[in-house]
Amino acid sequence: MQTALKQNVQFTDYHPAPADFFAEVMVGLAQQPRAIPPKFFYDAPGSQLFDRICELDEYYPTRTEMQILRTHAEEIASLIGEKSFIIEPGSGSSTKVRLLLDDLKPHTYMPMDISKQHLLQAAQTLAAEYPWLDIHAACADFTTELVIPDSAVDTNRVAFFPGSSIGNFEPRAARHFLRHLGQTLGNGGGLLIGVDLKKPAGVLHAAYNDRQGITAAFNRNLMTRINHELAADFKLDLFDHYAFYNPQQGRVEMHLVSTQAQMVSIGEAAFHFERGESIHTECSYKYSIAEFQALAESAGFKAIKVWTDIEQLFSVHYFEYQR
Repeated sequence: MQTALKQNVQFTDYHPAPADFFAEVMVGLAQQPRAIPPKFFYDAPGSQLFDRICELDEYYPTRTEMQILRTHAEEIASLIGEKSFIIEPGSGSSTKVRLLLDDLKPHTYMPMDISKQHLLQAAQTLAAEYPWLDIHAACADFTTELVIPDSAVDTNRVAFFPGSSIGNFEPRAARHFLRHLGQTLGNGGGLLIGVDLKKPAGVLHAAYNDRQGITAAFNRNLMTRINHELAADFKLDLFDHYAFYNPQQGRVEMHLVSTQAQMVSIGEAAFHFERGESIHTECSYKYSIAEFQALAESAGFKAIKVWTDIEQLFSVHYFEYQR
């Protein structure tokens, strides 16, 4: 279904059916260890909570990446070239792309997000700020599909994937996603991607365990969504937010941990939790520059340029697809 909004906005809804959400939650809770994909964090309240996380003092990735983009916007634009077709999987509020638009002057911007309401609001706001920009917003699960409109066939396609969202994929899944993305972009297509760097565990612990408890609320909102949409009875006060750095895996892990033995029902199904048993809700892999370049190159991308901040907390890479 396609709907015209503002004059310079097109909207396409590929949003997964509620049955898909139900199926993935049921499979995730039935397996051991239990896990639910982090893409389901992002209903409208979850997206709003994540926006608040990005403003926290402890959460360095957003402000650090934005500073890198501001500092190097002109150079980034010169590498990409004007009149490109910019695709942003997991676009959220489209905050970071604003740092590039004036220098980049793309022909079209395609934000993709699983949260329909949040995506529509962001696209409308961006369209008002940049009336010269054609916006093709797509509500979709970008981990399973990347549908590009016909208008992008003969344009220079570039994927913008900020926020170190690639770290939410297991390395093998990240390679698969990047390979699929490269095939969508085509030979010579560009990838501008943010990647969180390895650093002391204390910095990471603070970033995922903020003093205000916003990250904890974001994590628990997943249970609120399941309760609301799938007729479940999770008791939020009986699950603790738990996030820690796993040095063997090179990743931050986020869990919801049961504080007592309990039963949770979803429709007619019931799941028993022991005290201390958790639902694994997110991974955030951290890479060295060399590690990530090797991963991207194994998926068909050639490293062109990398930028970092002075403290080497975060990196922004530009690649070209060459297969």
